[in-house]
Amino acid sequence: MLFQSSIRKELARSFGATLVVLLTIVITIILIRTLGQASRGSVNPQDVMMVMGYSALGRLPIILTLSLFVAMVSTLSRMYRDSEMVVWFVSGRGLAIFLVPLFRFAWPVLLVITLMSVFVWPWSNQQAQDMKDRYEQRGDLERVSPGQFQESSNGNRVFFIDRDTSQGKVSNNVFISSTEKGKNAVTTASSGRIATVGNSQLLLLNNGQRLENEIGKSALKITEFEEYGSKAGDSPLINGNTPEKSKSTRDLLRTPTRPNQGELAWRLGMALAAINFVVIALALASVNPRAGRSGNLIFVLFTFVVYHNLLNLGQSWITVGVASFGPFLLALHGGALLLALTWLSKRHLNWTFKGAASRQRKRQAVKEAA
Repeated sequence: MLFQSSIRKELARSFGATLVVLLTIVITIILIRTLGQASRGSVNPQDVMMVMGYSALGRLPIILTLSLFVAMVSTLSRMYRDSEMVVWFVSGRGLAIFLVPLFRFAWPVLLVITLMSVFVWPWSNQQAQDMKDRYEQRGDLERVSPGQFQESSNGNRVFFIDRDTSQGKVSNNVFISSTEKGKNAVTTASSGRIATVGNSQLLLLNNGQRLENEIGKSALKITEFEEYGSKAGDSPLINGNTPEKSKSTRDLLRTPTRPNQGELAWRLGMALAAINFVVIALALASVNPRAGRSGNLIFVLFTFVVYHNLLNLGQSWITVGVASFGPFLLALHGGALLLALTWLSKRHLNWTFKGAASRQRKRQAVKEAA
């Protein structure tokens, strides 16, 4: 009981500290990326925090897996470094016995990783995509904030309006600069309103004037009007093609196409990889005084990156038909588990190539003597 409780307490402290550090780093990266998308007009600036929250929530399974892996390796390596492992080994505790307290500590985290990979990951992606789509489906005029210039989606027009209603249907002091069909035009009006005809948005202007000239010519045409209609852009149709990462797991199972199977292999692979990392952590944990304390951490990060990249690569292979769903899961995760158990058995039983060669020489000598 003391053996297991002491390990679980230290694992909890290490896991919590690692999780906080990784969350801080990932949230900072996501914030910078989301701000960049907002500056390019892909995300509504008012929805930056919401999009960032959904993105961070979707990446939480990866963060939890890496935090668990790092916490286990760092805790076990610290026990090797402080000779606590020697005490446990002398007490009759072999290395494989550590699997029991490790899995007792890790099973709630593994359950959360599985549920988030299967259910929360597609939900968060869908919510973030819906917010981006709603912003993209807004017309050019609806994106304009009072007192700011806004470029149209095709880059041919620049709008400036001063809205006087909360819903933005009627505006004062409208300015439009456009370049179309070899002509430059500047239109100003005292007021305007938005009307939708079919899939097109029209800006109906009142009491203004329009200055127009052909590019490369000095002639200028000035027109005054009481009412003038200007096309403000098309209302984009909703795209019915949902990305695989935004589809629910039930939809992926109902429609087993290659892209859907690739996405399903990634989601299930995250849960299987988290289980394998518990065994890999025990097999890799050791101390090399010459490498310093950061040696194990570097190797842990390298192992995690390689495993995760193989998971992403397998998703691409399944999507294009290079690999099949079942054989890939068996080959990658079953192979990783077999390799980790083999390495763990070698350390648990103290197998060495030198010892095997010595035993082979002894058997050969006995045969020759006989």
